[in-house]
Amino acid sequence: MTDAPEKLRCDACPVMCYIAPDQTGACDRYANAGGRIVRTDPVVMLSQTVEAGGRVVPFAARDWDGAPVPADAVVTGIGSGTTYPDYKPAPFIIASQVDGADMVTVVTEAIFSYAGVKVKIDTDRFLGPEGAVVRVGAEAIGHVTSAEYGSQMLSLGGVHHLTGGDKAEGRVTCAALLALCNGEAVEMAIDGGSRVVVQAGKAPIVDGLAERRMRVGCGSATIGMFAVQWQGLVDEVVVVDDHITGVVSEHQAGRVLGWQPTGIKIKGHRSTPGRYFRVSEPGLGWGGTRLTDPLDILGDWNPKKGARPGLTLLMVSTTGEDHGYYILDEALRPVSQPLPAALQATVALIAENCEPSLCTVLFMAGAGGSLRAGVAKNPVRLTRSVQSGITRLTAGGAETYVWPGGGITFMVDVTRLPPGAFGYVPTPALVAPLEFTLPRAAYLAMGGHADSIRTLEATLAEGGEYPTAAQLLPWPAR
Repeated sequence: MTDAPEKLRCDACPVMCYIAPDQTGACDRYANAGGRIVRTDPVVMLSQTVEAGGRVVPFAARDWDGAPVPADAVVTGIGSGTTYPDYKPAPFIIASQVDGADMVTVVTEAIFSYAGVKVKIDTDRFLGPEGAVVRVGAEAIGHVTSAEYGSQMLSLGGVHHLTGGDKAEGRVTCAALLALCNGEAVEMAIDGGSRVVVQAGKAPIVDGLAERRMRVGCGSATIGMFAVQWQGLVDEVVVVDDHITGVVSEHQAGRVLGWQPTGIKIKGHRSTPGRYFRVSEPGLGWGGTRLTDPLDILGDWNPKKGARPGLTLLMVSTTGEDHGYYILDEALRPVSQPLPAALQATVALIAENCEPSLCTVLFMAGAGGSLRAGVAKNPVRLTRSVQSGITRLTAGGAETYVWPGGGITFMVDVTRLPPGAFGYVPTPALVAPLEFTLPRAAYLAMGGHADSIRTLEATLAEGGEYPTAAQLLPWPAR
């Protein structure tokens, strides 16, 4: 009887999997290959090649054939491995020259429990009340936050959903965040609101219908932009909007143009002349309201203030998708009529000025904790260097926005990273690539790991290793 092949313990994350031969760990990122722990994905480099028209393109070290790499090649954190447990240097600390200056880039994959995504959804449609829970299946993964100009906003993930709830909530949250960050579609349900499919760089799908246009502005802003286009073509224009419904004859833009009063009456809360709040509850109808018939917001017309038979009225939404044309009859009731060709052009102009509806996904995390020890022996110096602008922080080669204040809290547009840049560990937590680039002298001054600095050529020639108590396989793994 022979002994069963020995499992190896992987220490790339806090799960510390025991991996059987020819199997991967729970994350599918590390494997036991011939008695050695290897990284299953190749490290990814970026180059701005002439052949690609100056476009930044990724390529993997696994596919490198030994030929000279492009002079501008940079190693990203994608596929690099982690610093966990964090007493050891980052997997790649690479020396380079940029415009004659000696630089160092520290490359690692960071494990983030304190991470989430901010989602911007370009739509006027009502997704759900502010603060409403966002779910995937039955599990809460985030909430609706404050609406912005023409967009609805979601805040998803974070440590409380990843690790503060039960195991199902953490697993579902992690899977949803990973899919969103890697550019995949995720369907969500919002308590008291809609179902929405979100995919970075794609149009949102709200209750089964794909959005096409982001509104040109609120009802008041639409009048300010297009009042001159309507002058002389129609007696009154109402731009229906959940936020601010505009009335051109009362609006300052109309008055400057010499618009005559029409005696119109709007059911809503009048803010300033020609601007009305709360003409309807929010919904999936005209301009993000519940309206399917815009005439519902009109009261009786006042003949003492300009209402008369034959007066013409255009009602339009902030995207131009909904519109109607009416003429007042003898009883001063608006009667629907075909839209004249001249007004069709003005409605088309509104639509032309609307941006395409898209979903934007920003990964947000705090690059603090002990991962900084993989960069410098005195981690707070890295924080101060990033905050002062001496150290440039990128994620998979993509520019990041670093928040002011304490720590290294950053955001990055996931569409700017190469495909598949994000991973996970089943603690649960997300894994994201990071690169810290700074002058070599500054790196040494902050207490960087000087003995681990190598050139890119040496790194490719010698390979890299995943430091673990188990046996090692030179990088890249094949």
